[in-house]
Amino acid sequence: QQSGAATYTAEEYAKLEGTLAALKKEVGDQDGKFALFRDYGKAEQLAASAKADAERVKTESAKKKEEAKAAALQAQQVAQEGVKSTLDLVAKAPVGKDRAALEAIKNDAEALRASLNQVQIALDKEDYPAAQTQAKTIHEKSQAVSAEIQNALAKMGKGKPSPSKKK
Repeated sequence: QQSGAATYTAEEYAKLEGTLAALKKEVGDQDGKFALFRDYGKAEQLAASAKADAERVKTESAKKKEEAKAAALQAQQVAQEGVKSTLDLVAKAPVGKDRAALEAIKNDAEALRASLNQVQIALDKEDYPAAQTQAKTIHEKSQAVSAEIQNALAKMGKGKPSPSKKK
């Protein structure tokens, strides 16, 4: 449990819990018998199997946890870069007739920056799957806001007549 096996190697962890449940049942069954008829051989086999499986699952979950951490950190970096580029675009966006729309876009971009803190909190708690999911969501939203700004810039560019050259 301490290695995060329930999260990172859930299937293997469930099998291990099944082995432990069988071990407890076997010990209980033997304890219920008259002392001369008790045989803990099967319980000893189950205990040895559970111990070996536990070590393997612990090692595997630690490996998968490190992989998840690396993926979460990478996703966080991508999200930070996406938010930064979005904020840079917002800063370049010209103020036109639709000031309210620009303010809404600016607010969306600032909310994205603030939500990066949630990713860091998840990383600090070692909840790497949640951190990665949050970072990916932030990145996707920053791309959507950037696209919105790009569309607005493109519309503004089309609305202005190009200056004619005098001969």
